[in-house]
Amino acid sequence: MPELTVSELIPEVDSPEEKLLRRLCSIIEEYLDHKQVSDVVRAYHKGADAHSGQFRKSGEAYICHPLSVAITLADMRMDTRGIIAAILHDIIEDTPVSKEDLAKEFSPEIADLVDGVTKLSKLDHKSHAEAQAENVRKMLLAMANDLRVIIVKLADRLHNMQTLGAMPAKKKRRIAKETQEIYVPLANRLSMNSIRHQLEELCLEALHPLRYRIIDKAVKKSRGNRREIVSTIENAIQNRLNQAGLIFNVAGREKNIPSIYYKMKRQKISFSNVFDVYAFRIYCDHVDDCYRILGCIHNLFNPVPGKFKDYIALPKANGYQSLHTVLIGPFGVPIEVQIRTHEMHRLSESGIAAHWLYKSNDPSGECVQAKANEWLRDLLEIQKTAGDSLEFIDNLKVDLFPQEVFVFTPQGNIIKLPRGASIVDFAYAVHTDIGNACISARMDNKLIPLQTKLENGMTVEVITTDWARPNPLWLNFAITAKARSSIRNYLKNFKQKDAISLGQRLLEKELKIMNINLDDIKDDLIMELLQVIKLHSMDELLEEIGLGNRMPILIAKQLSQDDIHAAVKLEETDSTNSPLVIKGTEGMVITLAKCCRPIPGDHIVGFFNPGKGIVIHHHECRNSTETKKRESSRLDVEWSKEVSGEFSAELRMEVLNQLGTLATIASTISSLESNIENVSIIGQDDKVSTNIFTLTVKDRVHLAKIIRKLKRLFIILKITRIKA
Repeated sequence: MPELTVSELIPEVDSPEEKLLRRLCSIIEEYLDHKQVSDVVRAYHKGADAHSGQFRKSGEAYICHPLSVAITLADMRMDTRGIIAAILHDIIEDTPVSKEDLAKEFSPEIADLVDGVTKLSKLDHKSHAEAQAENVRKMLLAMANDLRVIIVKLADRLHNMQTLGAMPAKKKRRIAKETQEIYVPLANRLSMNSIRHQLEELCLEALHPLRYRIIDKAVKKSRGNRREIVSTIENAIQNRLNQAGLIFNVAGREKNIPSIYYKMKRQKISFSNVFDVYAFRIYCDHVDDCYRILGCIHNLFNPVPGKFKDYIALPKANGYQSLHTVLIGPFGVPIEVQIRTHEMHRLSESGIAAHWLYKSNDPSGECVQAKANEWLRDLLEIQKTAGDSLEFIDNLKVDLFPQEVFVFTPQGNIIKLPRGASIVDFAYAVHTDIGNACISARMDNKLIPLQTKLENGMTVEVITTDWARPNPLWLNFAITAKARSSIRNYLKNFKQKDAISLGQRLLEKELKIMNINLDDIKDDLIMELLQVIKLHSMDELLEEIGLGNRMPILIAKQLSQDDIHAAVKLEETDSTNSPLVIKGTEGMVITLAKCCRPIPGDHIVGFFNPGKGIVIHHHECRNSTETKKRESSRLDVEWSKEVSGEFSAELRMEVLNQLGTLATIASTISSLESNIENVSIIGQDDKVSTNIFTLTVKDRVHLAKIIRKLKRLFIILKITRIKA
């Protein structure tokens, strides 16, 4: 039986959806076989039936939207499964058809693609922002299995932006802002510049319609004035390259409206001062020719210093390759020129989509694919450690707006990082374990601190040690998503372990008063208690106690099965007889208050701070006096006899305001094995200066020695310790 033609598959009908289907089939006929075309038509009929009776805000049948998305992908030469997924991409979300139905009728691969694009539904989110963040997170995780998910989603978002006109103004701005913040940089990150440029233009038109119209009008008006200049430059370039015997194509390129607008905004200039509205692209067949053309162009016009970028030798993170240069042309007009091979241009426009759109074995296509997969692996690592969807989106946005620097490892490998990245970012880019264990770095045989900002061409060797661990202060200068999420994850787990350990000590302390051993309590009783208080494990309960979210005395009472005798005994027992012993090494769940800075040897008191653990105050601190009014949060504590480490103390000194005073004080403090952490001047005149010194001490005895020695100095008029 002869195969049906496309005309026979689609009868002549005047409806908009049938016209779109005919257009789609006429495109895919050029590169797909007949069986694949009929599969696409079958998918259309499935989608049309499922969406029957549904209409868009514009009034057209809903199926017109997925057909338009499919046409965008067909223009890019997407494969059959990608086209079918585009036609069916809203079917799970908006119709009774399930993922399982699609898997049976088409294939599991198509069902997974459609499900990856589908929004999450029936979830209780606190806000629209959180819901959208969760949807983006789901989509990006689906990308890890199949990158076509994001290609379909970008085409879907492009058509939604093209049809924003029917939307209310508020919703139009919200969709445009979301597109600008997430989908435009995503398209850029995946090197899909054709879609990116269209989305940028549509976003600007939706967010700033008046500005868009004014610039558009100015560009059209200037075309006539600049045509002669452009023609002169183009002819000069062609003549020079022809003389060199090179094979090439030159294309004048008009700068798009968003590029003009953001340049005007960034440089605070008017439209008349934007000279590079027109730029030129030169295409050739081989990489060697790119550099030959560059030499000819630089001989023809003077290059602008510092404006040359070699993205062929050092491609961008998204795989983009080209030579960029800016020249001073005739009439003193700056000319932007991009030089690339035809293959580089194809990859620049299609990006990661080229993996499916063109069945070539070109290694540059594999390079883009590899870079996208590497980025996705980093994203997966980040999402595993992110606390929630909004934190994941914040990390993603940081990663989507890089201005790169290139740094070398000692072995000569190139690491690409965003501009402003620090040694910590570099360490985590090499490996997470190296980031977690770094203490400093070496560059040109000189030690440099972790907060040092990286610059192009640096060769950096990270110094690590087994005892090192991430510091919360690193978050002040780490800027890459991978580094920040790894630091947060480590600190979160570290705090969790500390909280569990502290919670166990607190609970054992209260149970000891009742003459109960925690190990002797039956597992059934513990499980029953966990069910009542809606926790999942004993570790979770101990963590809650350690963080101050639950009082250990109440948990101890519940574990004693509310025995009246034990409860009376507990009330009669003075809990100060067995205070919690503080060693100073408990980690982040026990905090020494900065208002009074208690040190070993001081009489101290502890208070529960829900979510943070226990805060230790000096007993004379005014803040502790206020907190004592809430007796339920008070905890009796004392310093351990084996306490170790260094602790901060503050001294207020009135000193003679003369040359060398600070040096004398610093020398005296240093001689007693103490370091000055901070000095602040709170009052000063010609004769006397009042300063606050923060220094490290081992205990109260050590501090007393320092004060005695300082009092012997003639320059010290008065010295007191700050305890509140």
